[in-house]
Amino acid sequence: MKVNLFPNSNPATDAERTEKIAAGGFGKYYTDNMVIAEWSEADGWKDADLTAYGPISLDPATMVFHYGQEIFEGMKAYSQPDGSISLFRPDANAKRFARSAARIALPEMPVDFFIQTVEALVKQERNWVPTKVGESLYIRPFMIASEVGLGVRPSNKAIYLLIATPASAYFNAANAVTVWISTEFVRAAQGGTGEAKCGGNYAASLVAQKQAATQGCDQVVWLDAVERRWVEEMGGMNLYFVKGSGKDAVVMTPKLTGTLLPGITRDSILSVAGDLGYKVEETMISIDDWRDGVASGEITEIFACGTAAVVSAVGAAKSTHGTWTTGDGTPGPITKQIRETLLGIQHGLIEDKHGWNVKVC
Repeated sequence: MKVNLFPNSNPATDAERTEKIAAGGFGKYYTDNMVIAEWSEADGWKDADLTAYGPISLDPATMVFHYGQEIFEGMKAYSQPDGSISLFRPDANAKRFARSAARIALPEMPVDFFIQTVEALVKQERNWVPTKVGESLYIRPFMIASEVGLGVRPSNKAIYLLIATPASAYFNAANAVTVWISTEFVRAAQGGTGEAKCGGNYAASLVAQKQAATQGCDQVVWLDAVERRWVEEMGGMNLYFVKGSGKDAVVMTPKLTGTLLPGITRDSILSVAGDLGYKVEETMISIDDWRDGVASGEITEIFACGTAAVVSAVGAAKSTHGTWTTGDGTPGPITKQIRETLLGIQHGLIEDKHGWNVKVC
């Protein structure tokens, strides 16, 4: 399988592209091209085409509209000091994409083919990659069920698409977000789709996100579905808790139970925090642990992490159990250090000890 190149014959001018990159934001503007590939049960994967970004046409009875068979990924391309462009852990995204597909009964895309499509788009759109640290080209691979029919069964056809957008910081790193801990709604349950990166998980989260907004909060935090007690994740991001301070600090994150998304940034931070000399733990953290730890001063910092946000401090938490603020409500020193270290690795400013960066062009 290969990627055939049919690039946009009328791309943005240098001035237009520069203006759009400078405007920042997230998902505000898209690059000139996209990648599309089709799969059928009868023939498997066909070659992918890199072609001009634009609308796609689907029959109203296409299965994705009715039964929600859809998955996606989020990854980034980063500028490097020598002017080259690198991807961060693309193999991890490719493998998670395949796991999500399997859970939603969509075809698994071979890891090599997935990476080939991403590299082809990044090479074509290298001039869309911002050069400032903390900015990047956000890449969105996704797959939908494309068979036409209303029978309730797995689709025997699928379409894979790949688009990209220049992106600045998702949250302002200088500020901490305020979160609403939801006890009324849950994100996922054992045996469900919590580990898959599928649109349905995010659709189900929006009512709670709306509720968080009415409480004056930036994001929602999910608890487990059974006891409504154990902290799982924040919106579409994983959470970290810091106990103590200095080199004796412990950096903790809720352990993967089958209901949490196994975030690639989460996994990377386990290594980065260890490299910085901190003890790291994957453990169960209850809402009581959170509240009481903040009250006693044992929990000194909290942050969320994900591809879009990278690392974002959590200041105040609100819930039916009360309201509390971690520390002075601003990003703490360990949160800042981990963010700066991870971004430094991604942008080639700090040694990549783990071989995570993959040079594309």
